[in-house]
Amino acid sequence: MTQYRIGQVAELLGVSTDTVRRWVDAGRIKATVGSGGRRYFDGVDLAKFAIEIAGDQTTEHPRAQSARNRFVGIVTKVVKDKVAAQVEIQAGPHRFVSLITREAVDELQLVPGMVVDAVVKATNVGVEIPAQF
Repeated sequence: MTQYRIGQVAELLGVSTDTVRRWVDAGRIKATVGSGGRRYFDGVDLAKFAIEIAGDQTTEHPRAQSARNRFVGIVTKVVKDKVAAQVEIQAGPHRFVSLITREAVDELQLVPGMVVDAVVKATNVGVEIPAQF
Protein backbone atom coordinates (compact mmCIF):
# COMPACT_ATOMS: atom_id res chain seq x y z
CA MET A 1 0.00 0.00 0.00
CA THR A 2 1.46 3.34 -1.11
CA GLN A 3 1.12 6.19 1.39
CA TYR A 4 1.81 9.90 1.02
CA ARG A 5 2.54 12.72 3.46
CA ILE A 6 0.50 15.92 3.45
CA GLY A 7 3.09 17.93 1.51
CA GLN A 8 3.19 15.31 -1.23
CA VAL A 9 -0.62 15.28 -1.41
CA ALA A 10 -0.71 19.07 -1.71
CA GLU A 11 1.85 19.02 -4.53
CA LEU A 12 0.06 16.25 -6.43
CA LEU A 13 -3.31 17.99 -6.16
CA GLY A 14 -1.96 21.47 -6.87
CA VAL A 15 -3.13 23.00 -3.57
CA SER A 16 -1.59 24.17 -0.29
CA THR A 17 -1.05 21.94 2.72
CA ASP A 18 -3.58 24.11 4.58
CA THR A 19 -6.19 23.22 1.95
CA VAL A 20 -5.46 19.52 2.41
CA ARG A 21 -5.80 19.92 6.19
CA ARG A 22 -9.17 21.66 5.73
CA TRP A 23 -10.34 18.86 3.41
CA VAL A 24 -9.37 16.28 6.04
CA ASP A 25 -11.14 18.22 8.80
CA ALA A 26 -14.24 18.55 6.60
CA GLY A 27 -14.22 14.80 5.82
CA ARG A 28 -13.58 15.26 2.08
CA ILE A 29 -10.41 13.14 2.15
CA LYS A 30 -9.36 10.44 4.60
CA ALA A 31 -6.06 10.56 6.45
CA THR A 32 -4.54 8.34 9.09
CA VAL A 33 -2.41 9.74 11.89
CA GLY A 34 0.93 8.07 12.44
CA SER A 35 3.52 8.38 15.14
CA GLY A 36 4.40 11.96 15.92
CA GLY A 37 0.99 13.16 14.76
CA ARG A 38 1.84 13.12 11.04
CA ARG A 39 -1.01 12.58 8.62
CA TYR A 40 -0.71 9.92 5.94
CA PHE A 41 -2.89 9.34 2.89
CA ASP A 42 -3.53 6.05 1.08
CA GLY A 43 -2.52 6.16 -2.59
CA VAL A 44 -5.66 4.44 -3.92
CA ASP A 45 -7.93 6.77 -1.90
CA LEU A 46 -5.88 9.74 -3.11
CA ALA A 47 -6.24 8.63 -6.73
CA LYS A 48 -10.04 8.50 -6.38
CA PHE A 49 -10.11 11.90 -4.68
CA ALA A 50 -7.92 13.44 -7.41
CA ILE A 51 -10.52 12.44 -9.99
CA GLU A 52 -13.37 13.87 -7.87
CA ILE A 53 -11.79 17.30 -7.47
CA ALA A 54 -10.34 17.66 -10.96
CA GLY A 55 -13.12 20.06 -11.97
CA ASP A 56 -12.58 22.17 -8.83
CA GLN A 57 -9.11 23.27 -9.90
CA THR A 58 -10.11 25.77 -12.59
CA THR A 59 -9.94 29.46 -11.84
CA GLU A 60 -12.13 32.32 -13.01
CA HIS A 61 -9.12 34.14 -14.44
CA PRO A 62 -6.52 31.65 -15.65
CA ARG A 63 -2.98 32.95 -15.88
CA ALA A 64 -1.05 33.20 -19.13
CA GLN A 65 0.93 30.04 -19.70
CA SER A 66 2.65 27.80 -22.14
CA ALA A 67 2.08 24.13 -21.33
CA ARG A 68 5.10 22.09 -20.32
CA ASN A 69 5.54 18.53 -21.44
CA ARG A 70 6.05 16.81 -18.07
CA PHE A 71 3.30 16.55 -15.46
CA VAL A 72 3.71 14.89 -12.07
CA GLY A 73 0.54 12.98 -11.28
CA ILE A 74 -1.00 9.95 -9.66
CA VAL A 75 -2.11 6.80 -11.47
CA THR A 76 -5.88 6.46 -11.10
CA LYS A 77 -6.59 3.44 -13.31
CA VAL A 78 -4.73 0.67 -15.14
CA VAL A 79 -6.47 -1.59 -17.68
CA LYS A 80 -4.43 -4.37 -19.29
CA ASP A 81 -5.18 -6.86 -22.04
CA LYS A 82 -2.83 -9.38 -23.68
CA VAL A 83 -0.72 -6.82 -25.59
CA ALA A 84 -1.72 -3.25 -24.70
CA ALA A 85 -2.60 -1.28 -21.58
CA GLN A 86 -4.39 1.94 -20.74
CA VAL A 87 -3.02 4.03 -17.87
CA GLU A 88 -5.00 6.98 -16.51
CA ILE A 89 -3.14 9.72 -14.64
CA GLN A 90 -4.53 12.69 -12.73
CA ALA A 91 -2.06 15.59 -12.49
CA GLY A 92 -3.82 18.42 -10.66
CA PRO A 93 -6.75 19.38 -12.87
CA HIS A 94 -5.30 17.52 -15.85
CA ARG A 95 -6.29 13.97 -16.80
CA PHE A 96 -3.96 12.02 -19.06
CA VAL A 97 -4.66 8.67 -20.71
CA SER A 98 -1.63 6.75 -21.93
CA LEU A 99 -1.84 3.77 -24.26
CA ILE A 100 1.31 1.70 -23.81
CA THR A 101 2.31 -1.94 -23.98
CA ARG A 102 1.29 -4.34 -21.27
CA GLU A 103 4.96 -5.26 -20.99
CA ALA A 104 5.83 -1.66 -20.07
CA VAL A 105 3.08 -1.56 -17.42
CA ASP A 106 4.30 -4.83 -15.94
CA GLU A 107 7.96 -3.74 -15.96
CA LEU A 108 7.12 -0.42 -14.29
CA GLN A 109 4.71 -2.19 -11.93
CA LEU A 110 2.12 0.54 -12.51
CA VAL A 111 -0.86 0.45 -10.14
CA PRO A 112 -3.41 3.03 -8.96
CA GLY A 113 -1.98 5.30 -6.30
CA MET A 114 1.56 5.50 -7.73
CA VAL A 115 3.21 8.82 -8.49
CA VAL A 116 4.41 9.04 -12.08
CA ASP A 117 5.39 11.63 -14.66
CA ALA A 118 3.03 12.02 -17.61
CA VAL A 119 5.42 12.94 -20.42
CA VAL A 120 3.68 14.45 -23.44
CA LYS A 121 5.31 14.72 -26.86
CA ALA A 122 3.36 16.55 -29.49
CA THR A 123 4.10 18.21 -32.81
CA ASN A 124 1.48 20.87 -32.15
CA VAL A 125 1.55 22.97 -28.98
CA GLY A 126 -0.89 25.81 -28.34
CA VAL A 127 -0.16 28.99 -26.39
CA GLU A 128 -3.03 30.92 -24.80
CA ILE A 129 -3.37 34.28 -23.08
CA PRO A 130 -6.60 35.07 -21.21
CA ALA A 131 -8.89 37.76 -22.69
CA GLN A 132 -8.29 40.27 -19.86
CA PHE A 133 -4.62 40.76 -20.82
